[in-house]
Amino acid sequence: MEAVKPLLNGLVLNLTDEVKEAAGCMYVEATAMITDGNKVQAVKAQAGIDINRKGMDIAQSFGSSSSYARKYALNGLFLIDDTKDADSTNTHGKTKEKKKLNASTFKNALEMIANGEYTAEKLKENYALTPKQIEQL
Repeated sequence: MEAVKPLLNGLVLNLTDEVKEAAGCMYVEATAMITDGNKVQAVKAQAGIDINRKGMDIAQSFGSSSSYARKYALNGLFLIDDTKDADSTNTHGKTKEKKKLNASTFKNALEMIANGEYTAEKLKENYALTPKQIEQL
C-alpha cells in the first residue's frame, strides 16, 4: 500500500472484506476497488479461515486470512506478479507452467495495455493465455 499510494494521482483505492461461508467452510472475500469518480474497477480474492490454526487466536486467524485475500485482490487489480527472489523461481532446467488469467484479471490487463501501462508482449510472456484471450489482444 505504501508503494501504491503515491502513484494513485487522484484515483481512490478502497479495500473491503466480507466473511462468507461455503459448504461449512468460512472464508474472507476481499475486494480491491479503484475509481476515478466515474469508472470503477474491482477485483475480488478469497482466503479460507482456519479458526483452529495452531499458534493463533481467532482474531489472528481472521486477520491473517484478510491480509492474504487483500494481497491477492491487489495483485489482481494491479497485475502484480507475486514472484519471489531468483532462488525461489529457479526451475533447475525445467520449464515453469505459466499462470492462467481469469476474466476479470484479463480485463484489467487489457485496460492497462490500452492505457500504455503494460504491454501485450509482457502479458504473453508471463501468462498462459487462451486462444480467445490472444485474439482479444
